[in-house]
Amino acid sequence: MLGLCRGRRRFLAFSLALLFIPALTWLYLSVGNFQVRSLPLWPLEPQSSPLIGGAGEHQALELRVREVEEENRALRKELGQPPRSLSRPHQTGHHGNHSSTHSNEEGTGDNESQRAATAGNGSECAQEPVVDKCETIHVAIVCAGYNASRDVVTLVKSVLFHRRNPLHFHFITDSIAQRILASLFHTWMVPAVRVDFYDADELKSEVSWIPNKHYSGIHGLMKLVLTKALPSDLKKVIVLDTDITFATDIAELWAVFHKFKGQQVLGLVENQSDWYLGNLWKNHRPWLALGRGFNTGVILLLLDRLRKLRWEQMWRLTAERELMSMLSTSLADQDIFNAVIKQNPFLVHQLPCFWNVQLSDHTRSEKCYKDVADLKVIHWNSPKKLRVKNKHVEFFRNLYLTFLEYDGNLLRRELFGCPSEADHNSERLQKTLLELDEDDPCYEFRRERFTVHRTHLYFLHYEYEPSADNTDVTLVAQLSMDRLQMLEAICKHWEGPISLALYLSDAEAQQFLRYAQGSEVLMSRGNVGYHIVYKEGQFYPVNLLRNVAMRQVNTPYMFLSDIDFLPMYGLYESLRKSVVQLDMASTKKALVVPAFETLRYRLSFPKSKAELLSQLDMGTLFTFRYHVWTKGHAPTNFAKWRTATTPYHVQWESDFEPYVMVRRDSPEYDRRFVGFGWNKVAHIMELDAQEYEFIVLPNAYMIHMPHAPSFDITKFRSNKQYRVCLKTLKEEFQQNMSRRYGFAALKYMAVENNS
Repeated sequence: MLGLCRGRRRFLAFSLALLFIPALTWLYLSVGNFQVRSLPLWPLEPQSSPLIGGAGEHQALELRVREVEEENRALRKELGQPPRSLSRPHQTGHHGNHSSTHSNEEGTGDNESQRAATAGNGSECAQEPVVDKCETIHVAIVCAGYNASRDVVTLVKSVLFHRRNPLHFHFITDSIAQRILASLFHTWMVPAVRVDFYDADELKSEVSWIPNKHYSGIHGLMKLVLTKALPSDLKKVIVLDTDITFATDIAELWAVFHKFKGQQVLGLVENQSDWYLGNLWKNHRPWLALGRGFNTGVILLLLDRLRKLRWEQMWRLTAERELMSMLSTSLADQDIFNAVIKQNPFLVHQLPCFWNVQLSDHTRSEKCYKDVADLKVIHWNSPKKLRVKNKHVEFFRNLYLTFLEYDGNLLRRELFGCPSEADHNSERLQKTLLELDEDDPCYEFRRERFTVHRTHLYFLHYEYEPSADNTDVTLVAQLSMDRLQMLEAICKHWEGPISLALYLSDAEAQQFLRYAQGSEVLMSRGNVGYHIVYKEGQFYPVNLLRNVAMRQVNTPYMFLSDIDFLPMYGLYESLRKSVVQLDMASTKKALVVPAFETLRYRLSFPKSKAELLSQLDMGTLFTFRYHVWTKGHAPTNFAKWRTATTPYHVQWESDFEPYVMVRRDSPEYDRRFVGFGWNKVAHIMELDAQEYEFIVLPNAYMIHMPHAPSFDITKFRSNKQYRVCLKTLKEEFQQNMSRRYGFAALKYMAVENNS
């Protein structure tokens, strides 16, 4: 009985102690005015399977008390450390590169990784370092070629979607990627985003001496020279591969810089495959690495410290030494980074693996997450990309496709409360739009003229050099999703270069990509430039599309066509001969290709003029739009064309809109005309005002193929206000012509008034 009473008194004493310890701890923390990491300190919990009897209960109690005593010792040790300051020092640098609030929780990358592994990489109770609201986050990306320029857009979208801070992208590019991305960001007009480009060709000599077997080629080594390529006053930067997808705000990763200690200058995630362990196959001999090594798809670089450590000399000496035995790199820059870290492990701050979940073959990435909330960055670092084998690949693929097809226009979000650099183009655009009268019935038509459409040039690989004889001709056309089926047929009829502007949504652009990649005809042609103009607004910007396609022509001449027309077989070579015969180089001429049409979806396409005339006589073919818009092509004089054997001159007439070949420096189309009506008429009028001669080619022709009426022509026919606005725009265009060309342009007003 006495033993039982003592046991109860002991139980009561420990219970009171356990109740007071949390209260005393909370009081101490409140008075001390600082924050520490939460430690597991729980009151006694009921046992799920309590021991029966007094002795069993006593034994369980002693076991629990020992656990609590261990926890108390840990707590006293934590409380015995001097309080950390909560002040928020700031260090101002150039490029908006400010150092922000330091974390109250410090630790090595190894400790972070261990905590993340034991906690399943869930969110920690400790407060993460804070990044100032308006602090600029710097991101460096190496990007080269057409495919990488397309792939990096998904990365940029995922970053923009989550971000709350101004961003400064630093792109190390070849000339191709710079041309594409400069145009894309210029037309994207995302607030609080700055973009700078650095010529990768100027850096090639720094790494060209390194043999590299990786599919990324020489550009896969460029991250080694970022300390030299990036501005000398840039102190830190996040470096990303193009095959990265963010699932969180990049500011969280930027905040990790404040956890670097001592001489740590590189933030990296451990490699999640056995590559550097050398056991993937027999005689597999990887480069030196620390343990499993580190993956360089995501890197935090402290540039200022790296420069002080003479990083250039460090990696060069290491690479030279290792290449004596390894002969070449297998994983490009990653091999050299790991060899340096092997010799200097103090340089690396190991990031938790959720900052680079690597979906490569033989990956161990499943250990990095237990829940969707654990995911931060997904890295498609297998050459198979979306086709990689992974337990949760469907989830990752869907996340990637979300950003791939996400409407990029929705990312034009303002960052309220943050001052941004003055964008003169944006300011001029806003001023112009404010001058428009929103009560004007034609306001939407007028506004479309000034709408900036996001544009991605050369969506697919393009490779073509114009012929040296300066007679080369590019076919120019525009289309939307419902005309994709015409592409293969046009490629079969026209063997020369083609420049196409496609008006698509982000999702449709991906459908087009899959369509093109599945077509042997399209994939066999490297001389077709596909330029995506992304949808915005309610009108089809037909003349903007034509201008986009015209600007990308790299031949001396261009044939201005439409996507519904099939050129005669051999027209490309015929036009090149006409360039010489008609002295196009030194005269202003517009060579007219007569247009015909068929109402049959299946047509035996005429292979000669004689065959075409036969089908014309039989009623299989007709002169283009003779039954609905005779004036458009009547000046071509089809009666004369039937018997003509030499080119002949025709005069401009009201509403004339032929399809012509002109020099590349000819005027662009007027953007005020959108949808249906007067878009080509205005352009031909401009050519006439600039004193172009219209010459009809006697042995050339093109045939319009049947299709369902477009949405815009339906609106024109059914909407009276549409027709009223078109008439208003036409009158304004004619007035502008009179002001620009003076007395010579009065004939356009007179002809219109008499019609």
